[in-house]
Amino acid sequence: MHVELRHLRTIKAIHEAGGLARAADMLNITQSALSHQVKGLEDQAGMELFARRSKPLKLSAAGLRMLRTAERVLPEMAALEEEFRGLRDGKSGRLHIAIECHACFEWLFPVLEEFRKAWPDVDVDIRPGLAFDALPALWKEEVDIVISSDPEEIDGVTFNPLFDYSPVFVASARHPLAERAFVEAEDFRNEVLITYPVERSKLDVFSQLLMPARVEPRSVRQVELTAVILLLVASNRGVAVLPDWVVREVRYNSDYVTRPLTEGGLTRRLYAASRSAEIEKPFMAHFLRLARTVPVRLQRESA
Repeated sequence: MHVELRHLRTIKAIHEAGGLARAADMLNITQSALSHQVKGLEDQAGMELFARRSKPLKLSAAGLRMLRTAERVLPEMAALEEEFRGLRDGKSGRLHIAIECHACFEWLFPVLEEFRKAWPDVDVDIRPGLAFDALPALWKEEVDIVISSDPEEIDGVTFNPLFDYSPVFVASARHPLAERAFVEAEDFRNEVLITYPVERSKLDVFSQLLMPARVEPRSVRQVELTAVILLLVASNRGVAVLPDWVVREVRYNSDYVTRPLTEGGLTRRLYAASRSAEIEKPFMAHFLRLARTVPVRLQRESA
């Protein structure tokens, strides 16, 4: 039995109208065409779909079964058509984000808060990119954006520059290094360094400072949450290196000091990697624009 969507619409219209004439008007076809369609459908089913002697026209048991199918399928198809229209018009889609930067949540949430207001029909999700291989997942279309500070040459992938940031030394105001104008790699040799639970190559303090200088801290303590890192630092249980956007709220707190790494300071750039063919999607372009501007605005507001 070959049932098309128009057949389901026909069954539903006749049931609601109670007769062929009104149903034909609802479907914007002639009554003759509608009768021909119903006969063809009944021939396929091998049974009557309507009790024709009743007025208004009523469905038979087989017709009621088809009506239940129509009431289930037609709304689903209408929703699918609306979703496709949104995709075609660039109003809806998927934005699944993988983060290779443990502290990025600090600025990403304000970005997404503005984004969702402009694009309520875009499905947004965040996955910690450090828990899996994020860039291959981007290439396989398992995610749509990867936030990273380490651009690579990958066919079909564009690393969109977002903003520059500085890794900053954070210590208790009671720590001996609080008297220094800046800190260098050697200053970490006798320190407990508190970091996120991330491989060293993904941490700026190691990749940009300690590993090139071949300096090993006295010990490394890994902590999941930024708030706990700051709590331990304030308690003088160790020191940390965090992006400047993380420490903007503690910069003027008397419990902490923040100092640049090296006399000239270190600067890093954050990127949003995406599939090159999707950069021009309206919602993707808007997300990238927000990701470039919102963190910078937050920095200025806290300055």
